[in-house]
Amino acid sequence: MPINENQLYRKLAWRLLPPLYIIYILAYLDRMCVGFAQLQMKDALQFSDTVYGFGAGIFFVGYMLFEIPSNLILEKVGAKLWLTRIMITWGLICCAMVFIETPQGFYILRFLLGLAEAGSFPGMILYFSYWFPAPVRAKYGALLITATAASGVLGAPLAGLLLGIDGAFGLQGWQWLFLAEGAPSVLFGFVLYFWLTDRPAEAGWLNGEEKAWLERTLAAERETAPHPHAADLKQALRHPKVWLLALIYFAVVINYYSISLWLPQLIKSWAGLDNVRTALLTGLPYLAAVIAMVIVGAHSDRTRERRWHIVICAWIAAAAFALSPYLASPVWAIAAIAIAAAGVWSTLAPFWTLPHRLLKEGPAKASGLALINSIGNLGGFAGPYVIAWLKTATGDFKLALPLLAATMASGVLLIFVAVKPEEEAPSPGPIGNGCRIDS
Repeated sequence: MPINENQLYRKLAWRLLPPLYIIYILAYLDRMCVGFAQLQMKDALQFSDTVYGFGAGIFFVGYMLFEIPSNLILEKVGAKLWLTRIMITWGLICCAMVFIETPQGFYILRFLLGLAEAGSFPGMILYFSYWFPAPVRAKYGALLITATAASGVLGAPLAGLLLGIDGAFGLQGWQWLFLAEGAPSVLFGFVLYFWLTDRPAEAGWLNGEEKAWLERTLAAERETAPHPHAADLKQALRHPKVWLLALIYFAVVINYYSISLWLPQLIKSWAGLDNVRTALLTGLPYLAAVIAMVIVGAHSDRTRERRWHIVICAWIAAAAFALSPYLASPVWAIAAIAIAAAGVWSTLAPFWTLPHRLLKEGPAKASGLALINSIGNLGGFAGPYVIAWLKTATGDFKLALPLLAATMASGVLLIFVAVKPEEEAPSPGPIGNGCRIDS
């Protein structure tokens, strides 16, 4: 009996995307709630912008150091066990941030949170490749990655509510924020172990024909790929195009986390609102990002084109980000930052289709994905810290935001070196091969 591919993809999506989506939302909330907490925490603990920027960014140093080992462990022991460990430990550390009193304590806990979360995103991307063939990865990957933006839509009103209960049970609003966003990660971690299935062969919710078709299709993708340029761990870590992709991702992420970690402060400085209203308004740029990235991801899959989708979205985002601090009207400034968020987030799904043809299944793919993500996420340290330093030096955001935008606009041009036009589209036939990257 022939397999209805679209029906099978929908079945996979309904089974796999909800737990991954929840992981991603909780990870992003735990990682980014410091951006909302700083609306109160900086005054309560007498932290300067520089202290906040360094503490927010040092998360990514810990994240980078354990990223590759974490993904290699996931490849070895399976996604459900390792993602469960990641969730429980990051939730506990997020809860521990209630006890921050000094800059040193802030730095230590943010660093440990990065260590705990390391491997979560590349682990999900790796896990995703075990189930979804290349021609549909951007479409369904976009649905997964919308979780980062959706967490902003959900997290903004939640942050506003929690900041508004300042003083309840002896805790300040920023402390409630860390507690309320860390505890669900611990609880869901235990649920996750019984929800995830590691591989199609182990899926009791697929029938025999569906399992066989998936395994045959994914195996054919690996076998029909041109000889991989990164076939083992050593080659993956030394391959120049892995590093090129990491630099491209760095250029995007430096703006991605600058928006995420400074958005509440940007909106507050432009609109002059109180903390609760600022938190609520912060959800609007994330809503724009959710809508845009689904549209762009689906269009990228339909046209089988990746490079220009990434570049055009990045350029639009860079222009809007650079312009935003110069707009006199708060309405137009917030609209510009919403366009910037939509553009930055929309680069992600097309981008993450690119490494799979370069990296052979197994340790090479696990380490290569982790390397790209870990180097890229150093932008999460650089961007927020540069904003803090320049804001302290100049008193506003008028130099920092254009500088970071220029980094992204120029950095994404490396995509034309990493990926040739004739190598972008999957080969014809019922089994596509995703984006091909050759030297």
